Amino acid sequence: MAEGILYFSNFADGRLYRQTEATAEPQPLTAMPSRPGDWRFADGIIDRRRNRWIGVHEDHTVEGEPVNAIVAVDLAHPGAEPGPMLVGGHDFFSSPRLSPDGRQLTWLAWDHPNMPWNGTTLYLAELDDAGAVVGDLSAIAGGPAESIFQPEWSPDGTYVLFVSDRSGWWNLHRFELATRALRPIVPMAAEFGQPQWTFGMSTYAFAEADRIVCTYSQAGLGKLAVIDLATETLRTLETPFTQFASVRASVDQVVFVAGAPSLPLSVIEFDLKSGQHRTLKKTTDILDRTGLRIADYLTTVEAVEFPATGGNTAFGLFYPPHNPDYAGSADEKPPLLVKCHGGPTSAASSALSLGIQYWTSRGIAVLDVNYGGSTGFGRAYRERLDRNWGVVDVDDCINGGKFVIEQGLADAKRIVISGGSAGGYTTLAALVFRDFFQGGASHYGVSDVAALVRDTHKFESRYLDWLIGPYPEEEDLYRARSPLFHAERLSKPVIFFQGDEDAVVPQNQTEAMVAALRHSGKPVGYFLFSGEQHGFRQAANIKRALDAELYFYAIEVFGTGLTF
Repeated sequence: MAEGILYFSNFADGRLYRQTEATAEPQPLTAMPSRPGDWRFADGIIDRRRNRWIGVHEDHTVEGEPVNAIVAVDLAHPGAEPGPMLVGGHDFFSSPRLSPDGRQLTWLAWDHPNMPWNGTTLYLAELDDAGAVVGDLSAIAGGPAESIFQPEWSPDGTYVLFVSDRSGWWNLHRFELATRALRPIVPMAAEFGQPQWTFGMSTYAFAEADRIVCTYSQAGLGKLAVIDLATETLRTLETPFTQFASVRASVDQVVFVAGAPSLPLSVIEFDLKSGQHRTLKKTTDILDRTGLRIADYLTTVEAVEFPATGGNTAFGLFYPPHNPDYAGSADEKPPLLVKCHGGPTSAASSALSLGIQYWTSRGIAVLDVNYGGSTGFGRAYRERLDRNWGVVDVDDCINGGKFVIEQGLADAKRIVISGGSAGGYTTLAALVFRDFFQGGASHYGVSDVAALVRDTHKFESRYLDWLIGPYPEEEDLYRARSPLFHAERLSKPVIFFQGDEDAVVPQNQTEAMVAALRHSGKPVGYFLFSGEQHGFRQAANIKRALDAELYFYAIEVFGTGLTF
């Protein structure tokens, strides 16, 4: 959106469009590719000085891997092929940003096998009057072992602000154009950046020339703050939220997406003068419905740190069981569900999860583990998963479960593990390769990691080089880490949930695992949902999966110790 005009890429035909309030139909800005979807556009900005759109273009018309570049699209002559190409030569690009006077361009680039949270480079280039890149490109920050996130120009164009993890934490830095000096802003052991899984992510925004509003996270929980750039001091703002994203700001107002354990993800407007906030839109209004008393059933959350393998520590979010209508007996400890998030380079969300509250309201404690590799705890913590997927994450889930049990918060004989996608892989790996959990549930989980390498998209095509090792050179290691090829070692009950339209983890992966378990006579359940993809979207299916998982545990794991 720029000056009231919406620009968007249509996945169905691969064209770039614009839409205004005055036009009934979107106007195509690019020609139709030879095959629908062969062109893709993203992360655009408007160059008003030259009346053009600048953004990332991915070309699928070439042989082999798609080609990415930063291109310009002439807004005065819609219908042409995309171009000219401003910058190319790398596997990936993001975050093109024009200086206020339109004479300089910055952008991020990175190459296989890196993901953007492993290593990116921030470039700077001069533009001539026609908008072409002139002279040499300057790499002003980053590299293969430094992750740069969200570069932005200062309003006066004298410096570039961005997030870098060169200190070991994603902290804010500024690059002065006049002196070419680079220095950190309010360095601290906190994360001001996030894993760049999508375009357009923002954790900070300029409110004025010398003031930004930013978010940061510590121990898995987020905070909102204001930084005075003149004095380089940070002031944390009081809010009820613990998770933030998509920050936009003006002089006195900030808009962002936020949530908390008892508050759903919502679009929030925050007044910097009064410190008051207003909710503009919620993902659910279930807490506001009269007569339901949902809020009475919500439990609290505690950020926990526990001993991990090798003398390390790991983190998680612990939710004790709570239901105002029932109380467990004094001599009984509750069952424990250990959850492992997807990604795997992601993090456990601290926003309201009705899925988690489903368990805690039924007398089951939940530990949502931020295992080694999760973001939000510094670069060294992320790098624990380097070539250790299926090892470190499993260790941390087990150690987290042991910690909760040792604290007297759960029953050691009634502990299960559950996860989706990459979390489903961790679940299966824990059940196949270890003997700790009494059962579990895999939601569209990976059982054959080599299958991900053979059938995936460009962005993640080399992701497993880092998580496990290069393929096919280390095919034996992939097989050793794949639960599918060791199903005979699984002796605990497990239930599977899968969508029949899942293109990320196809149903044949799940069904091969189910078949292997059935052949060996192991306790297994399987639900295949029609019309679901990678992550269930239909409310009826989500409810059905939760109910089935609870029933499965009650029958196969918890026995008569659970009433529901």
